[in-house]
Amino acid sequence: MQIEEKFSNNPQQVNNCGLEPYFITGFSDAESTFYVKISQNNKRSTGWLIELTFKIGLHKKDIPLLELIKNYFNNVGGIYDQGENIYQFKVSGIKDLQIIINHFENYPLITQKYADYILFKQAYELVKQKDHLTPEGLQKIVNIRASMNKGLPEKLKNYFPNTIPVERLFVINQKIKNPNWLAGFSAGEGSFMIQFQKLTANKVGSAVSLKFQITQHVRDIDLMKQIIEYLDCGSYKLRPNGLVGDFFVVKFIDINTKIIPFFKKYPIYGVKGLDFADFCKVAELINTKQHLTSAGLLKIENIKNGMNIKRFS
Repeated sequence: MQIEEKFSNNPQQVNNCGLEPYFITGFSDAESTFYVKISQNNKRSTGWLIELTFKIGLHKKDIPLLELIKNYFNNVGGIYDQGENIYQFKVSGIKDLQIIINHFENYPLITQKYADYILFKQAYELVKQKDHLTPEGLQKIVNIRASMNKGLPEKLKNYFPNTIPVERLFVINQKIKNPNWLAGFSAGEGSFMIQFQKLTANKVGSAVSLKFQITQHVRDIDLMKQIIEYLDCGSYKLRPNGLVGDFFVVKFIDINTKIIPFFKKYPIYGVKGLDFADFCKVAELINTKQHLTSAGLLKIENIKNGMNIKRFS
């Protein structure tokens, strides 16, 4: 089945900023953080300040994408320079965070990050009701924070010795509900690669191939394997460390008839979209057999040298 036919009945729901809601969710599954900060503050009745933040950090060349995301969320929050060429879109404050929560209630996350979101929302409700201003409410938030992200820092463990981490949800039955989710997730975690292999038997001395890959922690292995079924191609391989796995597509016929048509129909935004455009250029050179000539290989090499991390050079 051609990819255009398989997904032809999925309507596009594009926001006026140009980003579809499920693209935002997919990209957030890949790149966002729900953060609960607990810091000492003598001006507070409890002696502690609670700050809730939703954030997405990207390389400075993706500032236009951060601007689109900010616009999607009704221009709440701000974009801040974090140093070392990293910029973050950050949203804090009860009213602004309600806009973020409304989005994820309507277009839910599906990776294990959904568990962090659920805990974040619990902390949000406590702050919204001002329960964090009481010792009991503060301890509840500490208990929530202990189950989020990388857990409670040692300093806070010492200050709150009675902490009992709340139960953390393990996300199961992960289903991709909309193709734009996969476009957004790929914009964050995907890679479009050009590979060369030296072949002495080849008259031009090299063979070229294309590879599309999505890398994710092993905790989302079921979702990664579902992508194989969803796109009707590819394979999954766990890395030797057992912590990370890769979904990948290397067969040119699958790249040409499934992967490229999919992302042309459901676009990738940001710098990764430029990598995809270059990926398509190389696919066309292969389609027209130019990769079998020295001149064609040189064109492909020049394209490869301007992609991915080399684009930032």
